[in-house]
Amino acid sequence: MAGRDTAPETAPAADPATTVARLRAGFATGRTKPLAWRLGQLQALRTLLTEQADVLLAALRADLGKGPKEAYRTEIGFTLNELDHTVAHLAEWLAPRPAPVPKAFRPAEARVVRDPLGVVLVIAPWNYPLQLALTPLVGALAAGNAVVVKPSELAPATSAALARLLPRYLDPQAVAVVEGAVAETTALLEERFDHIFYTGNGTVGRIVMAAAARNLTPVTLELGGKSPVLVEPGVDLAATAERLVRGKFLNAGQTCVAPDYVLAIGDIAAALEEHLAAAVLAQYGQDPSADEEYGRIVNERHFDRLTGLLGEGRVVTGGVHDRATRYLAPTVLADVSPDAPVMQEEIFGPVLPVIGVPDLDAAIAFVNERDKPLALYAFTESARTKQRLAEETSSGALAFGLPVSHLAVPDLPFGGVGESGMGRYHGEYSIDTFSHTKAVLDKPLA
Repeated sequence: MAGRDTAPETAPAADPATTVARLRAGFATGRTKPLAWRLGQLQALRTLLTEQADVLLAALRADLGKGPKEAYRTEIGFTLNELDHTVAHLAEWLAPRPAPVPKAFRPAEARVVRDPLGVVLVIAPWNYPLQLALTPLVGALAAGNAVVVKPSELAPATSAALARLLPRYLDPQAVAVVEGAVAETTALLEERFDHIFYTGNGTVGRIVMAAAARNLTPVTLELGGKSPVLVEPGVDLAATAERLVRGKFLNAGQTCVAPDYVLAIGDIAAALEEHLAAAVLAQYGQDPSADEEYGRIVNERHFDRLTGLLGEGRVVTGGVHDRATRYLAPTVLADVSPDAPVMQEEIFGPVLPVIGVPDLDAAIAFVNERDKPLALYAFTESARTKQRLAEETSSGALAFGLPVSHLAVPDLPFGGVGESGMGRYHGEYSIDTFSHTKAVLDKPLA
């Protein structure tokens, strides 16, 4: 393992082909396979996150205007929790698992083992540029792989910090960072990897998958989509609104599992809108731009896209924006048509439309007529409604009473279905993703 005092401050500049060849040579030595190496790398990563927390928080502030409390909780703290859970259980997860042998083959023994795949590529997005680069890295290292990390060029300060720090703390023969934009990513995708893990949008996901197909490389695509919220009559609307506001406007709405729109069932839309406005006021005050924990839109292109979605419907609260600072206030829209532009694409920003539907049947039909979402949220007191949503809808995750937080439960798989992605990770599911599950049968000759 590379020592922090002996490794270079930055990895030597190299083209993608040279970088991948170096890591493949390192993997071929077997250095990544021992449990001690894997645990050592995870401990080194933990040390990086604790020793360099201030540096990383400053980078996140520069890229996305993230406040220190939110940034620590959702980026550094989240990754530490995933890392610690993995360290605590890794020996158990890697232990060979016996399998029963049919009577006709006895005497014989059978077992299932997990082999590292080889050299893995992790392509991270800009919205959680630290967490979504390092959490897959945790799983890939724990599974015994060498890893190329490609941070997002749209979060340049965080990308530079990762490129500078990861080679100082982790084994340079097994971990590398490649910075850059489309050209560099395209060059990386020309190389042969043993797994590609991509987090981002479906358009680029298709490009990644097409590139991977040339080498029959398996992929994990963590995408997004319009994650709906269903709210039934009879629930505590004040509590519902408070939880929706916290989940939706986290990171200024730039969260792949953020509630995208609300289906208010029956006649509750007007009352829910009032509670949402009150919850925004309670969370962010009269001027959210003065709240250091409220972030900014990543760049002007996304800012212009988001403000262009405000033209239809009625503004319940918010709508204030400033292009110079990329500030867009937490915004709730009412009287939104299902055909409005804001309902045609993933919003990925601090705009929450509320749409009234007459009943649960209509709400389920509304969801099922659209692409399968990354998450489906529901606020209901009805066990029958929960059962129907579980049985009659398809989504990456289904959560009742609390949006977003399911991805912080390390024993739950995180991933999409259909247009919202393929594959899963977190906890032991990361080991599955970054390993080959190998069957071993041993029958004695005598």
